[in-house]
Amino acid sequence: MNHNQLKTLVKYSMMIALTACATMVISIPVPSTNGYFNLGDTIVFLSAILLSKKGGFIAGGIGSALADVLLGFPFWAPFTFIIKGLQGFLAGYALQTSFGKKHSILALFPAAVWMIFGYTIVKAIFYGWAIALARIPFCMIQSGFGAVAANMIEKALSKTNIVKKPVK
Repeated sequence: MNHNQLKTLVKYSMMIALTACATMVISIPVPSTNGYFNLGDTIVFLSAILLSKKGGFIAGGIGSALADVLLGFPFWAPFTFIIKGLQGFLAGYALQTSFGKKHSILALFPAAVWMIFGYTIVKAIFYGWAIALARIPFCMIQSGFGAVAANMIEKALSKTNIVKKPVK
């Protein structure tokens, strides 16, 4: 493994760990919807911003699924891996477009919609449409906050010269 590969591995590993921690540290149960509100989306979006679509997929999928397992929801881990992984990928992809480069928060919107759609469908299958639809406002708040917070963190990091360009 060369130096650049090692740096990339460390960056991905850090974002996986941060995603899991952000998901777990502030995890507010929402009993009426069989889910929980968390700050993981912030790091999923930040991973997409800093590490591009591949890093967004890896950190979003693995970090979020790991949090599900560690929080006692292992049943959700495979679904979370796909939903959050694709959320990170879609965010990273959108941010690479000319629109995404100019309007980074708006470019995260399709990824947020995907996350809401993905969890709504899975929840509807297992718990029914009433619970699935009741969860949508919580998902919207979580994703909206995550998009704004991730952009603010990236702007702060860019002023420190810690962040240069996304890893491809």
